[in-house]
Amino acid sequence: MSSTPHVINQAQARELLAQVDVPQILRKLFRDLATGQAVQPAQQLVEFPQGAGDFINYLGVLAQDGVYGVKTSPYIVREQGPLVTAWTLLMSMQTGQPLLLCDAGELTTARTAATTVVAVDALAPLNATRLGIIGSGKVAQAHLHYAKNLRDWQSISLYSPSLCEDAQTVSLLKNIEPRLNIVDSREAAVQDADVIMLCTSSAGPVIDPSSLSKPALITSISTNAPRAHEVPPQSLNDMQVFCDYRLTTPGSAGEMLIAGEQHGWDKNAIVGDLADLLSDKVQRPAYDRHVFFRSIGLGLEDIALANAIYRQLP
Repeated sequence: MSSTPHVINQAQARELLAQVDVPQILRKLFRDLATGQAVQPAQQLVEFPQGAGDFINYLGVLAQDGVYGVKTSPYIVREQGPLVTAWTLLMSMQTGQPLLLCDAGELTTARTAATTVVAVDALAPLNATRLGIIGSGKVAQAHLHYAKNLRDWQSISLYSPSLCEDAQTVSLLKNIEPRLNIVDSREAAVQDADVIMLCTSSAGPVIDPSSLSKPALITSISTNAPRAHEVPPQSLNDMQVFCDYRLTTPGSAGEMLIAGEQHGWDKNAIVGDLADLLSDKVQRPAYDRHVFFRSIGLGLEDIALANAIYRQLP
């Protein structure tokens, strides 16, 4: 048996991912997590000597699929600016042999957005009609792609600084969803929204939930900045909080760490995670106040998509 894995570059990964139902793969993953068929350890951060950077390992086991793997992402300090890459290695639990080595850029974008959308489907009111998006990069574009048919949206509004000067990105966004309304302020994007997806690389708050006109579902993702957060940490005390995985997210999510240290928030206040929601251990929330969903990205998500890509190979 050959021990040489298939090597998949970014362009190949993009093509193969387009052939699979990414949100559905993630739904299965979180159901497996709920039944003990998957294992998700905490992220592993290792620093390089002399301040030369670091790398993070994201690990995961999918027992039902007979695979495990690791996504490794270095942050390499350079004079011309830091370099960040990521690769995912998929291994067989039967043979102990490597199956796939995949550039993880496309996997990361797809799983980040699809995880948010799985959460929105589980958490948002069934009659939600207004969607607001902050951000316009590749991750925001993927959020729009996966979310556009999730509800009977009557309005989809998006704001990103300087987007009016970027005709190419505007064209990309309009190709994903022709109904998209690109607005000129954050306030316009979130006005009367039922669901607000924050898709930025900001290190600090992007919106203040207390300024919103009505209770909404607010989703937030991670970026590389230390303790990055897209909502004010103190706002967690006034929201119903959910996350992708309650055993690991509170130890990494910036606003949760700061809220715990400075604002008296307790991680035990997390209502549920995606494993709870998709196994019906936790019900869809009532919207008497804001609902907040935070994801940090799990190794299991990368492993599940790498496995889906591997299954597409001839």
